Amino acid sequence: MNTHESDVHTIAPEMPAMFDGMKLAAVATVLYIIVRCLNLKNPTAPPDLTYQDTALNRFLLKSCPQLTKEYIPPLLWGKSGHLQTALYGKLGRVSSPHPCGIRKYLPMQDGATSTFDLFEPLRDHRTGDDITMVICPGIGNHSEKHYIRTFVDYSQKDGYRCAVLNHLGALPNIELTSPRMFTYGCTWEFAAMVGYIKRAYPQTQLIVVGFSLGGNIVCKFLGENRMNQDRVLCCVSVCQGYSALRAQETFLQWDHFRRFYNFLMADNMKKIILSHRHSLFGGSSVKMIDADLSRLYTATSLMQIDDNIMRKFHGHSSLKEYYEKESCVHYIHNVHVPLLLVNSADDPLVHDSLLNIPRTLAAKKSNVIFALTLHGGHLGFFEGAVLFPQPLTWMDKVIVGYANAMCRYEKQKPPCQTGDLSESSCTEEKA
Repeated sequence: MNTHESDVHTIAPEMPAMFDGMKLAAVATVLYIIVRCLNLKNPTAPPDLTYQDTALNRFLLKSCPQLTKEYIPPLLWGKSGHLQTALYGKLGRVSSPHPCGIRKYLPMQDGATSTFDLFEPLRDHRTGDDITMVICPGIGNHSEKHYIRTFVDYSQKDGYRCAVLNHLGALPNIELTSPRMFTYGCTWEFAAMVGYIKRAYPQTQLIVVGFSLGGNIVCKFLGENRMNQDRVLCCVSVCQGYSALRAQETFLQWDHFRRFYNFLMADNMKKIILSHRHSLFGGSSVKMIDADLSRLYTATSLMQIDDNIMRKFHGHSSLKEYYEKESCVHYIHNVHVPLLLVNSADDPLVHDSLLNIPRTLAAKKSNVIFALTLHGGHLGFFEGAVLFPQPLTWMDKVIVGYANAMCRYEKQKPPCQTGDLSESSCTEEKA
């Protein structure tokens, strides 16, 4: 055997071992990326709570265990805020029910027609009282969205009447009757729905619920006028951003793929606006319509759409003015009813800096509880063992649990604590 043949026989057995090592390294790399991307090593924990130590807050936290126990998402993917958000965006919920409601039409002063869906309770409320949840969905959403249907069905079964606002222009089969659609913080349609409920059910008390953009609207509505808080037991806001002006800067950043989400939401807004182009632009000149549509077609962010289209519905002179006037951050300190603000630390749409707003508010105001979960994404909050999520989410349970606790507290407190009387008034009466 010559020297060349000897070298071949010496090297050949080593080749499979080398390739096996490369395969193992590749598999290890892929597993490492999966573990990092899915945050599999992240711990689970109870929500981080900010609140003042008052008798009411102690009662609420004791009576609503979801706020003090661990939120445990599905093991394999639930710790990824992106996957939680994507599943909410694509499916809404799993095995969503179909609650039966009645659609109401309310004419507005400017010629618009607001609609909401009304769902009666499926049993008596545990307190025996008449309680109505007035619900404001997220951006471009309505009562037919899966996450809304799931929440309504769960609330009905617990004895709540539900009124769900359909954002102006959001329902594909309802034509606009004026050149205006929903905006980031316009409260007109929500106020009309609440007014109808108060007139139609004079004995009912209200639980106000807002999701994402809807959270901004309900908090702004309550803070705009003290009269808006009449007959309101409490308010729950989930996954809102509090300040559009501060949020716009973060939406142009690529961390957590926020710029990509911005593009997707802008694309959805384009579709809604273009589906109503004749109602929205019919009264303008051809030249102005062409200019507006041209800017709309080329827009790649919500800010561009807001500047070119949305702010003009209410006559705002600039994008800054529009965001300032329509953000609840300037009104939320006027809310005096019990207020639960819920956000997720891994929400890819709400930047960490925006969470200083609810955290500071809860530290200063005794009626506010701020709950920040480690996981949940944007309106996800799915629960489940390993892979498959449950139909009900942590979000659904915590809202109804908080509402139940608030109703029990209201039912059992002394009569002298109702209305505007304080606990000190009770003490004086007893003395």
